[in-house]
Amino acid sequence: MSEFLAARYAGMSPYVPGEQPKDRPYVKLNANETSVPPCPGVAKALADPQLAAGLGRYADPHCMPLREAVARTYGVTAAEVFCGNGSDEVLGLLLLTFCEPGARIAFPDVTYGFYRDFSATHGLAWTELPLRDDFALDVEAFAAFDGTVVFPNPNAPTGLAITRGDVARICEAHPNRLVIVDEAYVDYGSQTCVPLTRDHRNLVIVHTMSKSRNLAGAHIGWCIAQPDLIDDLNDIKFSFNPFNLSAPTMAIGIAALEDEGYFQTCTSTICETRDHTSLALEGLGFTVLPSKANFICARHPMVRAADLCARLRTAGVLTRHYDAPRIDGWLRVTVGTPQEMALFLAETERILQGRAPASP
Repeated sequence: MSEFLAARYAGMSPYVPGEQPKDRPYVKLNANETSVPPCPGVAKALADPQLAAGLGRYADPHCMPLREAVARTYGVTAAEVFCGNGSDEVLGLLLLTFCEPGARIAFPDVTYGFYRDFSATHGLAWTELPLRDDFALDVEAFAAFDGTVVFPNPNAPTGLAITRGDVARICEAHPNRLVIVDEAYVDYGSQTCVPLTRDHRNLVIVHTMSKSRNLAGAHIGWCIAQPDLIDDLNDIKFSFNPFNLSAPTMAIGIAALEDEGYFQTCTSTICETRDHTSLALEGLGFTVLPSKANFICARHPMVRAADLCARLRTAGVLTRHYDAPRIDGWLRVTVGTPQEMALFLAETERILQGRAPASP
């Protein structure tokens, strides 16, 4: 670190994204992206000559066209929607806006690592609430905690979800603290808690287009909450980065939201492929958590997850292993296309049988 780094960041460990190697072609099942293109309307929106002609002007800092499209999709008003440069920016602005330095915040001990990094960056006092022995979220522990809470539903990297009723119970336990539910993976078989925001003013629901809308490269996110919370977020955004979304980004986000048929086809295919892959892994002797996300978390009694991850990488298949307590023995595998998952399963079976990997 340089001598100019603020002292409050000393010892901070930045988030480590899934690797993006360029040394050879890979089947990328390590970053919860998708190799499926976005809906056809995205390419059409980018080809609009009026869009290109207008790039000399700033985009709408209020993001109103995109907010209105999100509102139509979820049955809320634009006043209840805040848009950001990916859900990570939305999460960061939520903590910046609503948490004083030193404020208490809790998240699961096994979860998205960015919550820990955000807490460190914002100078918050964080608590990790342990998941239950079966890796399910401990609803009672989150209900009992009286500070801000944040968790994904479904959780990552486990893929397990709690019910809408469970989320309501956490909100009702302490109405004067904020409950942030990160629904990055909700479109793969879970029930969104957006309807709860009308009756629970301490609830914020965060979404992203990086998963089910096939737009990880565009980085579009939003949250839904009661209008006065959205006003607060916009005030802080305008004091930090008013033009956080470009005109092309908003145009393709709107196009993706408008093609409901394509969205349903993509998510249904992922769910079917996930379930097929899970059954196949169980047939190979794996224990597989019952995922409601676009990834699978699995372990095998005869091979270390770290070794399996490394050997799959040699075979040209990228997966994700976390060298962390409680999940060191588990491998997280993004659900790709049926063809990609067939290759993953074939290489996994080769490894288990002690055979050499197929030639790249």
